[in-house]
Amino acid sequence: MPFFTNPFGKNDVSDFEGVFVPLAHSQRHPSVVAAHNDRKDSLTKDISDEKNIESPPSPENSYSAYTVDGLRAEIELDLSASGHDTAYDRKSKVINKAIQDIGMGKYQWSLFVLCGFGWLADNMWLQGVALTLPGLTSTFGPSETLVRYTTCATFIGLCIGASFWGVASDVIGRRLAFNATLFIAGVFGCAVGGGNTWVGTCGLFAALGVGVGGNLPVDGALFLEFLPFASSGLLTMLSVWWPVGQLISSLVGWGFLPNYAEDRGWRYMNVTLGAITLVMFGCRFFLFHLYESPKFLLSRGRQAEAVATVHGVAFRNKRTTWLSEEILNEIGGTAVVEEKQQLSISEIMKRNLDKFSTQRIKPLFATRKLGLMTCLIWFCWTTIGMAYPLFNAFLPQYLANSNSEQPTAPSIVYRNYAITSIVGVPGSLIAYYTVNIKYLGRKGTIAISTLITGVLVFCFTISSNPDFQLGFTCLEAFFQNIMYGVLYAYTPEVFPAPNRGTGTGIASCLNRIAGLCAPIVAVNAGQADPKAPIYASGGLFLAAFVAMCFFPIETRDHQSL
Repeated sequence: MPFFTNPFGKNDVSDFEGVFVPLAHSQRHPSVVAAHNDRKDSLTKDISDEKNIESPPSPENSYSAYTVDGLRAEIELDLSASGHDTAYDRKSKVINKAIQDIGMGKYQWSLFVLCGFGWLADNMWLQGVALTLPGLTSTFGPSETLVRYTTCATFIGLCIGASFWGVASDVIGRRLAFNATLFIAGVFGCAVGGGNTWVGTCGLFAALGVGVGGNLPVDGALFLEFLPFASSGLLTMLSVWWPVGQLISSLVGWGFLPNYAEDRGWRYMNVTLGAITLVMFGCRFFLFHLYESPKFLLSRGRQAEAVATVHGVAFRNKRTTWLSEEILNEIGGTAVVEEKQQLSISEIMKRNLDKFSTQRIKPLFATRKLGLMTCLIWFCWTTIGMAYPLFNAFLPQYLANSNSEQPTAPSIVYRNYAITSIVGVPGSLIAYYTVNIKYLGRKGTIAISTLITGVLVFCFTISSNPDFQLGFTCLEAFFQNIMYGVLYAYTPEVFPAPNRGTGTGIASCLNRIAGLCAPIVAVNAGQADPKAPIYASGGLFLAAFVAMCFFPIETRDHQSL
């Protein structure tokens, strides 16, 4: 990996010599070739049945994977399911085919790590806020229930960031948004360490959330646009970075919080987490040359740069590609007037809003089975979205046993929190193996892990003994990460491809809104009974389990709709 590459450098096709090969001599993906052969056999059979055709078309030319006519047939088939048919859409589909033929390589695996930083930062800061709450109480004086509004401020920033950066990346480009999110999070994360009032610190956490909140939508979209279709399942593997973020926060907190004065430990911890975030930003910005998304370049009428980007990916992967401007123009139309082929900002906004229009949502209820599945999966995302922060966002407070006569020593609290995070890491990895076990599958794995998670949350309240609580929090973290790992993988699989973005987007939105409400519930319920938020969390996990028992679709060994 070259050091200190120019993050704003533009590329030209001439920069990547030896990459281009004619379509007729290219290496197409085996699945594409097989599909063309099937169509050719079918057409040959139909032609043989026609006796009155004087000069039948040649199936070798019309349905060959190595001709422009064959490529055009592929694009027409994809467009029939997408609902859009413009020059941009046609050329976008051609680029998808080119990336699929290039296949997975060094560029995508590097991007997997760098996009994983975004998922890592998301949970790292969520846990960082949780670890900061006791210090804020000691430093600025808000009660242990009132200080939970700090988490609410963070979630407000997360919601704003997710909404803003998701749309902004379509307007200003993926590359700028990809780098800006971690930079903003790192700067305000360091600034949190200098907060001089509780309200001011809440404001800094909200600003930090604006940066962190953009990571999941921007990183997911960017990674998907460079990912070959045959490897699209790797998108769900990004969730393995999620527990790593909690692990880093817990280890940093364990190092600072018990060993420094209460008004300083949380400051050092947040400055350290901010520095880690800035290091991740530096890796993205200086150590890796990110090519701008070819989809974005097409939407802005920069066709030559889009082709050069695909050539750059092929060069990095040490592969070849057949993509050229000539092929794009043959299938999508010649770029005589550039303005007609680029999307205006209003059109980009409209396409984003179209994902949530009734025309996009209605197909999710096309059949009784699919409609039931949609309602249940959205319900699960909502309940889990509130259950998770109700327990995990305030876990350091729960571990401290603040309502008991003899609070647990801070060194024991943060040691136990770190151990819990370590035990939880393998959960996400194990989930990807259990989902393919016969008679268990996705439905069985997610239902059983959610049931066990809910039961363990209730068991946490049985005793205030630190060792007892440690055992149950470790088990809860392990099964909780299995649940989340399956949920991220299973959700996109159950929705039809043309409406998959709508279904998963609404699920994510409901999850964030529920998370925003969690601190409000924790503050008001906690004033009546300190254990009430834990009971609410356990009850919501069990409610999600009941809904999962009625999931009508199992996607193990089945292709996506």
